[in-house]
Amino acid sequence: MPQRKSVPLAWRRFQARYRLVGSKCKNCGKIYFPPKVFCKECGSKEMEEYKLNEEGKVLTYTIIHAAPSGFEHRVPYCVGIIELKEGVKITGEIVGDFSKIKIGTKVKAVFRKIFEDGKSGIIHYGLKWKIVE
Repeated sequence: MPQRKSVPLAWRRFQARYRLVGSKCKNCGKIYFPPKVFCKECGSKEMEEYKLNEEGKVLTYTIIHAAPSGFEHRVPYCVGIIELKEGVKITGEIVGDFSKIKIGTKVKAVFRKIFEDGKSGIIHYGLKWKIVE
């Protein structure tokens, strides 16, 4: 009988999901998130793991009042596009006092609960963005 793999274990192995690990081209220096196996800029396959900075700024955002199925209990919540110091842009949930959010607000990555999975109760974690005051 083949060994079954744990779904949570498999997800923990994806460093990008929990640690903001992307890739950087050894040839031209272009940084990617999520990681790429080749550079779209110069075509090189010489990529290395790159730990992104966990701080950035809000480029744009929206406050969700009518949530999709499964997230109704969380409204209102805020989703935005964050630009990290390296220039990489990431979409994510912004947590904190919504009245303090504006374009250019500084944020930092925080590890938080995303949701619970049905009757099994498996808790899924990931990165959200907290307002830096």
